[in-house]
Amino acid sequence: MFNFSFLNDITELFQQSPAYFYVSIALLSLCIGSFLNVVIYRLPKMMEYTWYHECRDFLYDEVKDIKPKEMQEVTLSKPDSTCPSCGHKIRYYENIPVLSWLFLRGKCSQCKTKISARYPIIEATTTVLSLVIAQHFGVSAQTFWLLILTWCLIALTMIDFDHMLLPDQITLPLLWLGLLLNINETFVPLQDAVIGAAAGYMSLFSVFWLFKLLTGKEGMGFGDFKLLAVFGAWAGWQLLPLLILMASVVGAIIGIALMVFNNHKKEQAIPFGPYIAIAGWITILWGESIWSWYLLQLGG
Repeated sequence: MFNFSFLNDITELFQQSPAYFYVSIALLSLCIGSFLNVVIYRLPKMMEYTWYHECRDFLYDEVKDIKPKEMQEVTLSKPDSTCPSCGHKIRYYENIPVLSWLFLRGKCSQCKTKISARYPIIEATTTVLSLVIAQHFGVSAQTFWLLILTWCLIALTMIDFDHMLLPDQITLPLLWLGLLLNINETFVPLQDAVIGAAAGYMSLFSVFWLFKLLTGKEGMGFGDFKLLAVFGAWAGWQLLPLLILMASVVGAIIGIALMVFNNHKKEQAIPFGPYIAIAGWITILWGESIWSWYLLQLGG
């Protein structure tokens, strides 16, 4: 039998010392943010490698002479992280979240090639959002599970921005986890979670096919359906209209900003997943208050 009494001890310590709780969350989330940078970069490459070899197995004669560029098998742990410019192996003290980037002044220690500020930004963002969750839900099971959801949403957001892709390896486990957690009504009653998952998926699925029938084009990807189903499974069906409304508003604002300030072409596709993730995260924290305010405004 496993002895889980140490969990009660940690919980009691966190409850007695909020400062220790927040510091622990901050340090943990900094490390998680560093790992998320690896996931964001490598998971699409791992998927591409798998797809290529599946195609070779199925269509060997047609693709046997195709040599994809830079096709290399990678995992989340191998090969070791290196500078993409000079191949310098990154030492452990050069990989301390945020601090190493600041100490190296955003440059490789060997070739002095610039290191993208995106890495420390993701690490810092992970920390800030984790602390918001911790402050909002306190020392509770909800905090633990929502930290996992938050970290996964950060990875999904960045992968979708980079590759227009929401990997099933992340969305599907989150969907099932939300349903399982709500067996004990961790966030909402199980009935609301099941209906929310189905309604989340089918709402965008219906929009997708209606848009395709009218225009002949695909307006969004199947990953978007699954991500909205995730939020339905975690937060129930009642707040899905608010979530979709906020995602549309956020997407419109950012889309217009990209066209105005970044020369983004109108016909160029914009991923919808990040806006669902942002709106869904806000909905889980403050959705009830926002929805009540919105209904109050409608009522005059």
